[in-house]
Amino acid sequence: MERFRYDQFCPLARATEILGHRWVMLILRELFVGPQRFSDLRRRLPGLSSSVLADRLLGLERQGVVERREIAPPTAATVYELTTDGRALEPALIALSRWGARFLDPAKSDEHAEPDWMGLAIAAFARSDATPAHRFELLPFSENGEAVLRVAGGPEGTHVIRDELPVDASIRAPVKVVMALMSGLLSLEEVLATEGVRAEGDVESLADLPRLFEMELRTRETNHPQNQPKGTSP
Repeated sequence: MERFRYDQFCPLARATEILGHRWVMLILRELFVGPQRFSDLRRRLPGLSSSVLADRLLGLERQGVVERREIAPPTAATVYELTTDGRALEPALIALSRWGARFLDPAKSDEHAEPDWMGLAIAAFARSDATPAHRFELLPFSENGEAVLRVAGGPEGTHVIRDELPVDASIRAPVKVVMALMSGLLSLEEVLATEGVRAEGDVESLADLPRLFEMELRTRETNHPQNQPKGTSP
């Protein structure tokens, strides 16, 4: 990755020099999920060539954002993972995810989605004020597999839970459908009528799921500037 320099004594300029190359932010998103092999990154980032991926990883290694680690047999492999400086990017990625959501359109069914990307979405949109005291298990899936994410609300806001205690309800649905339910773009009734969706437990309590998050997805129509009321911006 050729090092581009703005030659400005500015932290934002320096950050842009390191992170501003194409695919870099998405590589970092994958590494926030956990350590990844080169082949894992290739599979999870369709459209990214092996040569460009190798170049971006090398550049991030040289900047101290990413490092390689050898896994011992019997699953011997080389994995890439974030360094301490790399993990320090988490608040920035969460903030960018919150900002980028306003431009998402779940109606674009041909766009690729990995189930475990939902972990970043939960971190980005979990409310920090009091939320309904429900415990939910979310099972977003795609053609590449399924993720298991458990969240709970309460007086201190929404948080991820890692215990095995019972949940009020669980829902298994395509990634974009789970996102649409979290945001309130689709009602619970619309979600349950969607092909492939399965809900268990106190299903009616899932109507409160949007109250656990501060997330607003827009349709293609509401994103278009011509469809905004006068005096507003998309």
